[in-house]
Amino acid sequence: MSEVELSVRIPVGEVVLDADVAVPRDARGVVLFAHGSGSGRHSPRNRYVAGELQRAGLATVLADLLTADEERADAFTGHLRFDIGLLAARVGALADRLPGDDLTRGLPVGLFGASTGAAAALVAAATRPGIVQAVVSRGGRPDLAGNALRTVRQPTLLIVGERDPIVIDLNREAMESLTAHVRMEVVPHATHLFEEPGALETVARLARDWFVRHLQAMPPAP
Repeated sequence: MSEVELSVRIPVGEVVLDADVAVPRDARGVVLFAHGSGSGRHSPRNRYVAGELQRAGLATVLADLLTADEERADAFTGHLRFDIGLLAARVGALADRLPGDDLTRGLPVGLFGASTGAAAALVAAATRPGIVQAVVSRGGRPDLAGNALRTVRQPTLLIVGERDPIVIDLNREAMESLTAHVRMEVVPHATHLFEEPGALETVARLARDWFVRHLQAMPPAP
């Protein structure tokens, strides 16, 4: 499925983040995952979605947005998982590296955010219209992106579970602020973690189709 699969350590500001990179042969784009509250690159749900994206010819980057020390501290306090400014800065810094990296050079970039990671992805996208081309949120909290929603220009897909009413309402509120092309898909019978039979498969299919449709080849550098 993937021609290249490796784990890397990426300097971002004053920290170094761990990431798993997979690049299929003749990749048509790359999707960076922004994980949610208390989650990281080993999230089985995000790894499943990443595998389906790879089958569609998309490279994936699953990165921890917190260091091991930060994760240990956050397990007690929970203060970092809701620090959208910090998470968005790290998502943005990772996205900035992708167009020039040897493995993903020239590939159009998409962001996939889950839970609070969706807000971080949208804030990062808002300031990178020339790099990020599309955003997908899974069970996300786009409302936490605040005023940044009004400056997002990328096509954005919001995926929520039918049995997750609070998050549905928060996504609908966020849609009112988004001026970009936005669509919300409600997965039947699914709860917040999409653990029901077929729910995660639906998420992966929707995300795959969105990225395949909206990630366009970058023009060659002059």
